Amino acid sequence: MSQLKILIIGAGALGSYLGGRLMLAGQRVVFLGKAAVAQVLAEKGLSIHYASKLLHIQPIEVTSSLDQALLCDVFDLILVVIKAYDTPSLIDSLKPFKEHLPPILVLQNGVENEDQFRSCFGKERVIAGTVTSAISRKETGEIVVEKERGIGIATENEFSRRLIQVFRQAGFRVKGYPRAADMKWSKLITNQLVNASCAILGMTPRAVLSHPASFRLEMLQIRETLTVMNAHKIYVTDLPATPVRLLAWSIRSLPLWLSRPLFGRFVAKGRGNKMPSLYLDLKAGKRQSEVDALNGAVVRFGERVHLPTPANRFLWQTLNAMIQGTIPLDAFRYSPQKLLEAYLLSS
Repeated sequence: MSQLKILIIGAGALGSYLGGRLMLAGQRVVFLGKAAVAQVLAEKGLSIHYASKLLHIQPIEVTSSLDQALLCDVFDLILVVIKAYDTPSLIDSLKPFKEHLPPILVLQNGVENEDQFRSCFGKERVIAGTVTSAISRKETGEIVVEKERGIGIATENEFSRRLIQVFRQAGFRVKGYPRAADMKWSKLITNQLVNASCAILGMTPRAVLSHPASFRLEMLQIRETLTVMNAHKIYVTDLPATPVRLLAWSIRSLPLWLSRPLFGRFVAKGRGNKMPSLYLDLKAGKRQSEVDALNGAVVRFGERVHLPTPANRFLWQTLNAMIQGTIPLDAFRYSPQKLLEAYLLSS
């Protein structure tokens, strides 16, 4: 198979992991990251802790200038792995190169990024994707593969089939999906679980799922998401090594008293005491959050079909208020019952 030239926009944990594996498989990869990150990667290369192996990759092609990358080279693929809230600014930066852009594989969280790219660059140029593997970063240029699961790629684009072969050649578990919305919304469910609650409560996923009050709020938000999906004729599908259909069935069908111990063990096995992304961003003092792309998206899609989504709206607005400083960061710390009561009063 011929070599692809791939520009990876986002040199964090996930971007580094994907790019490193693709490089080891013979693909040419250029990373685009912030100046400080680019400098470290250029000097030290990239290290991947994978199972019992340590893979070191050097030299690394990396730049902090999108203009320089696109003006100095021709790429076969752009792979986007930045935060969802950075999508509008990236699109603005890409607009001057609109006529010459290659296909764009969008691996971001959320269900609205692809539409933003398509509205500017055309449907035929944008490919939806998702990653279910758990990747963390010890420091810049050093990442850890915590749980190898796989990659989903929508097959609505002709170029998708070649991408599936490329990722498989690099050793990834890859699955093609004929309906991008099914894939992206199923991933949204897994991203929603305990994410906002952990940030608001300052509790681990295991603790959130173990408490009756926070567990109830978790089930309410996902049931709303499933109702919105059904109204839009979007169907739950399994993701690579992630049985989302079983998860959705248990949330829909089992009473809370029965599902909590089963569900808690099932989800805690994957997340346990690892704090999710919304908590990490809040703790880092970031003024933006992907809660808008997760719970906020459910609210917006619910409004389109006149469906109320009070649990998602409450989590979305509460976390945003904490980010903006209108609700103290410790307002609900370690207090699931207080959080549930606040939700019941708001709805």
